[in-house]
Amino acid sequence: MKIGICPGSFDPVTLGHMDIITRACKIFDKVIVAVPVNPDKRASFTVEERMEMLRMATAGMNVEVDGVSGLLADYAREKNATAIVKGLRAMTDFEYEFQMALTNKKLNPEVETMFLPTSMENMFLSSSMVKQIAGFGGDISHFVPECLLDRINERLCRTVNE
Repeated sequence: MKIGICPGSFDPVTLGHMDIITRACKIFDKVIVAVPVNPDKRASFTVEERMEMLRMATAGMNVEVDGVSGLLADYAREKNATAIVKGLRAMTDFEYEFQMALTNKKLNPEVETMFLPTSMENMFLSSSMVKQIAGFGGDISHFVPECLLDRINERLCRTVNE
C-alpha cells in the first residue's frame, strides 16, 4: 500500500489545502493529513479543532487525519509512508519547502518529498489571507470548504473583533 502524508498547519482549512489533498488521493492508496502539534505557534484553532474540521472536509475520501508531535521524518517512518506531499503556490514557497525536503531526506532516506503545484484558482490563497478577510467581515465562501464556512467565520470574526 502506498501511503502519502500531507502535512500542514491547516489554520484554517482552505480550498487550496483541499485541492492538494484531493489530488494526493488520486496518487496514493491512503493519504494521512498530518497536523503538527507546535506549542510555540499561536493558532486560531486548536489541533483538535483543525483535525475535526479536516475530518469533516475529507469525509468519504481515503484520508486519515492525525496529529504529529515529533519530527515529520520520524512520523513518516512510523506510518510506512512512501512520500510527503507538499503544495506549492509560488517560488517563494519552493525555497523553504526544498530545504525541508532535503532535511527530511537526510533524516529518513526512505521517504521522498513530492511537490504539487497548486491549481491556478488557488495560487493566491493562504490561511493567513482567509483569517484577515474573515476578521474584517469579508466573504470567505470562495476560499474554504462549504461545510466549514460557518465554523470558521464564527471563530475568526470573534477573534479579531474582541
